[in-house]
Amino acid sequence: MPGTPSADQDKAPRLLLWLAVALFLSYLAVAMSMPTTTVYVATSLHMGNALAGLAVGVAFVSTIITRGFAGRFADHKGGKRCMLYGLVFYTLSGVLAAVVTWLTVPWAAFGMLVVARLTLGLGESLTVVGLLAWGIGLMGHHRSGRVLSVVGMGMYGSLAAGSPVGLGLYNQGGYLLVALACIATPVVGFAMAAPVTAEPPLGGDRLPISRIINKIADLGLVVFVQGIGFAAIGAFMPLMFLHRHWPHAALGLTFFGVAFVLVRILCSHLPDKLGGARVAFVSMLVETCGQLLLWQAATPNVALAGAFLTGCGCSMIFPAMGVEVVRRVAPQMRGTAMGGFAAFQDLAYGATGPLTGLLAERAGDSIVFMVGGMAGVGGLLLSARLAWQERIAMMPD
Repeated sequence: MPGTPSADQDKAPRLLLWLAVALFLSYLAVAMSMPTTTVYVATSLHMGNALAGLAVGVAFVSTIITRGFAGRFADHKGGKRCMLYGLVFYTLSGVLAAVVTWLTVPWAAFGMLVVARLTLGLGESLTVVGLLAWGIGLMGHHRSGRVLSVVGMGMYGSLAAGSPVGLGLYNQGGYLLVALACIATPVVGFAMAAPVTAEPPLGGDRLPISRIINKIADLGLVVFVQGIGFAAIGAFMPLMFLHRHWPHAALGLTFFGVAFVLVRILCSHLPDKLGGARVAFVSMLVETCGQLLLWQAATPNVALAGAFLTGCGCSMIFPAMGVEVVRRVAPQMRGTAMGGFAAFQDLAYGATGPLTGLLAERAGDSIVFMVGGMAGVGGLLLSARLAWQERIAMMPD
């Protein structure tokens, strides 16, 4: 345990890893609640797939709305303060989720659950943007790709662990036990992050977020279509397993998360070596194959293979495009830029749940993965265009 560390360059990688572990534990509040919320709404509140998807997706709507605020907060007040505020909102969300279980009127419980999920979305926005800004400050912009990769490993490693843990807690003690766990984990993360020395915010001129978005919109669109496949797995894979009476309903996100982390470990150097667009193109191809495999899955093993391939494909797209985002903006605007960039992914997460939930009501759970496959094809086209532009830019005059 590092105690109260200083932010010199020799200690920076250790500090980043320490903060990523804190994020891993804190993000369990997101990971444990994602599959259990859909199951709780569909089975305990006796509402349909559309409302179950809405209950999950509304957290991402909150995150979309607050990413710009979180980025500005990180740029002006520092990444550490931004992250710590986010962890407080994580904890508050868990408290509100516990209150849900005490309400006896289903629509009142659903309304309180929406408030809890909105609060969770605000916490996620502040926590992740804060850590990205803090990590880049610790490591330096020239190692921003490593920061993005390590932070992503903390998040998606938590998703891999959190899904079975959350469903296991749900089976043992219902949604209340899940809510109590979602209170405890961010408290531990806060205790880990609080002693680490803050990086002071940078001075300089600051552009409005609308101009930042214009600079990075093409990169954000790639992340948007990538996020649809993950959101489909997070919201509907457990329900697909339950409806088909397949065993191991919790393992979809686990297979996704394990694949995600493995590819991050093995391939985090590739965007700097090959270029972000090339990495994104290959990644989108793999993700598309995974989604189509899920769409056509007739057995649980095939479905888990599809989740694994989707995780492999999703893994490197955010850091590949994120490195390009950092290169396009001034240092004092990186928090705002990362907030706007992440909002594209949040938009995919927020829209996928309720919209594909409506489709699932009419055509079955597997239709959501057909949508994910179609989104992957769109991502292939977008990343191919970026790769071509990157190649043209590197040609001598």
